[in-house]
Amino acid sequence: MKTITLEIPDNATALDWCSEDEFPAQLRLAAAIFWYDRGLISQGKGAAIAGLSRADFIQALSQAQVNPLQVTPEDLNAELERAFDAHR
Repeated sequence: MKTITLEIPDNATALDWCSEDEFPAQLRLAAAIFWYDRGLISQGKGAAIAGLSRADFIQALSQAQVNPLQVTPEDLNAELERAFDAHR
């Protein structure tokens, strides 16, 4: 596993919604949700970055109001075509 060191202002971790000890995990989760929402990473990769199970990451996506499904209409049409072709 890689370690990344970030320099942030001392007061940046003085938050009402998490402790200083919880801040790194919250930062990893926020990054994973951000990247997932933009289609840059998969659910599995997001879960790994956040240090969660895939089920817990899906729940975190829901809590962040991010759709856990990344299927575009084009992807769905292509999948349906493949299914129809395979069934013929």
